[in-house]
Amino acid sequence: MLKMMTGKWWVLLVRGIAAILFGLAAMVWPGLTIGALIIMFGAFAIVDGVGALFAAFAHRGEAQYWWATALEGVVGIVLGILVMVWPGISAIALLFWIAAWAIVTGVFEVVSAIQLRKEISGEFWLILSGVLSILFGIFAFIRPGAGALAVIWVIAIYAIVFGITLIMLSFKVRGLNQALA
Repeated sequence: MLKMMTGKWWVLLVRGIAAILFGLAAMVWPGLTIGALIIMFGAFAIVDGVGALFAAFAHRGEAQYWWATALEGVVGIVLGILVMVWPGISAIALLFWIAAWAIVTGVFEVVSAIQLRKEISGEFWLILSGVLSILFGIFAFIRPGAGALAVIWVIAIYAIVFGITLIMLSFKVRGLNQALA
């Protein structure tokens, strides 16, 4: 798992940057129509999923639990495509899709982090990212009627925090890659 992550640390960085850009765009234009938010989220989920798949398959023979990252990527891509194919979906239905995606992503990130912790000590950025994803998903399921603007702000904040945690992890992993070289 460690070699998989250190060799492709930049994939984590790109995923983090994509999340932050998505979050900032949602904050800068809070009056976005739900249709635009759907397209933005769909594109983000596909990019994030492709990044996760790339990271998983780059070292599938070397990492025992590469499939968890691959499955996370497939879920992201499928969700992104579904969201873009049915852009007329309601705001609450979109929120449920996003909530389910966040929970699934969070679970797989925690699984990956547990495996990573067996190889290095003191690593918590991926666990934090996973826990934040799970908490966001649960919150979104519990409070779906908070209104479209509130949903946009929650999604934007979540995406920015998620992106920051992935960027922090990428720098940690990059440092490990340099130390191993």
